[in-house]
Amino acid sequence: PADALWRQLLERLDARGFGKRRLIVEPGRSLVGNAGVCVTEVLYTKPGEARNFCIVDAAMNDLPRPAMYQAFHRIVPVTPRQGGTVSYDVVGPVCESGDWLGRDRALDVRAGDLLAVLSAGAYSMAMASNYNTRGRAAELLVNGDRATLIRRRESIEDQLRNEQIDS
Repeated sequence: PADALWRQLLERLDARGFGKRRLIVEPGRSLVGNAGVCVTEVLYTKPGEARNFCIVDAAMNDLPRPAMYQAFHRIVPVTPRQGGTVSYDVVGPVCESGDWLGRDRALDVRAGDLLAVLSAGAYSMAMASNYNTRGRAAELLVNGDRATLIRRRESIEDQLRNEQIDS
């Protein structure tokens, strides 16, 4: 499909007299958006009368798109179970009404399970912040069966490094 799209685009440029061209394309999130995954641990589940909550250790500062404009990211267990699912709102520990990663997700999870928030490649670290004094997450590059740490998790010392106190 991409080849056909490029062919059509180049044909239109040619038809408009731009046959001699140097075309530079930045594919951006069309490539890296789906390449990244935000992995988060289930801290606990909380049943409710109207909704059930799956509280995870990732938050709106790690992946702000759902909180900012209700973006949808698939959320799947890293190790699926064979049991029945429950509908959960997957939320972070920041205790803000906007601190959610997904609503109404059918999951079979327990505390300690890992969840993968998919299509986070162009959004997690690129949009992450230190909101609520939360350190940004570590980043790993996965190539086949090898994982390499490419950015360590931020510490409180990292966050305070540039602060100045006048005496």
